[in-house]
Amino acid sequence: MAWKTLDDMSLDGKRVLVRVDINVPVEDGKVTDATRIERIVPTIKDIQAKGGRPILLAHFGRPKGQRVPEMSLRVTVPALEAALGQPVTFIDGQYGAAVAAMGPSDVLLLENLRFNPGEEKNDEGFAERLATLGDIYVNDAFSAAHRAHSSTEALARRLPACAGRLMQAELSALEAALAVPERPLVAVVGGAKVSTKLDLLGNLVEKVDHLVIGGGMANTFLAAQGIAIGKSLAEREMTDTATAILEKAKATGCAIHLPADIVVAREFKAGAASETLPADACPEDAMILDAGPETVASLKEVFASCRTLIWNGPLGAFEIPPFDAATNAAATAAAELTKAGKLISVAGGGDTVSALNQAGVVGDFSYISTAGGAFLEWMEGKTLPGVAALTEE
Repeated sequence: MAWKTLDDMSLDGKRVLVRVDINVPVEDGKVTDATRIERIVPTIKDIQAKGGRPILLAHFGRPKGQRVPEMSLRVTVPALEAALGQPVTFIDGQYGAAVAAMGPSDVLLLENLRFNPGEEKNDEGFAERLATLGDIYVNDAFSAAHRAHSSTEALARRLPACAGRLMQAELSALEAALAVPERPLVAVVGGAKVSTKLDLLGNLVEKVDHLVIGGGMANTFLAAQGIAIGKSLAEREMTDTATAILEKAKATGCAIHLPADIVVAREFKAGAASETLPADACPEDAMILDAGPETVASLKEVFASCRTLIWNGPLGAFEIPPFDAATNAAATAAAELTKAGKLISVAGGGDTVSALNQAGVVGDFSYISTAGGAFLEWMEGKTLPGVAALTEE
């Protein structure tokens, strides 16, 4: 897929509209996790180094086209200034005058785009008004690329457009992992529900050599095979679908890996009494809350036999120890193989990033995507409007 990057653009003296994702967590009026802000710094610095003047476009929360004071982007300014090491001018109205007054080293941040009802409607008029503020458009918000909004899709068609450094890194990592991967390719898909990841599973069984299914989803697949799962979380109405996915995998030559042993408990709480049993031996009054050590050992062998790993979702109820053991051990194994240069590892999705953070291996994976829905839709094989708009000539 061909998309332009900052290296392809002449920015000297140009006003550069940069779509960023700084939809960060805030408590008591302060940003509590500035990761997303820190990840846009290389793009802004590169624009400035090439003589461009960055004007940041972003959303915050879901104000649904209304002006909601507690969803103002003003709250992000101190964290932005700390990350960039310079002042950031926040503008709420009179955008044209503010842009006209920009100095060579200035950075502007415009108020929450979603205060305007046109943004989420991909309104051409709103995109046209935004376009008058800049000469070049840079999309550095992969996490919003699955939305056809004015600032991600319509605006990209109005100005010379390219990917920012974060978007470039994301697209390159995902293309390497799924479009042209080094094989064998293994995908780990976990989480609670099969129903939310149907498209994902259907796409992956056609593309990967190994598919590891974990979490509550694995319980649904075990039930589909007639295995008793006691009081475990599962979507029993989805067993026919699970069977169909297993059949499709057989036809495509994709090896499906389900838990061989399980960790069960009678209550879902930290430190609950638990036991490890074969996957087909769950007591009627117990819940499966994690995969067991035999499963982890076999996953380590699968990882060691592969060249590329894509990971979305935990293997168990990782939020509560001791049911984080399988996720932690498998993630650590993947990280060690990656550090040794034997595995390309790409992970994404909210729960996934939390689980890998908890396992202490985020820095050791080849690439960690902070995008949730966009990462999932890419893995599902869907076209992302914000990416497509960058590739159209």
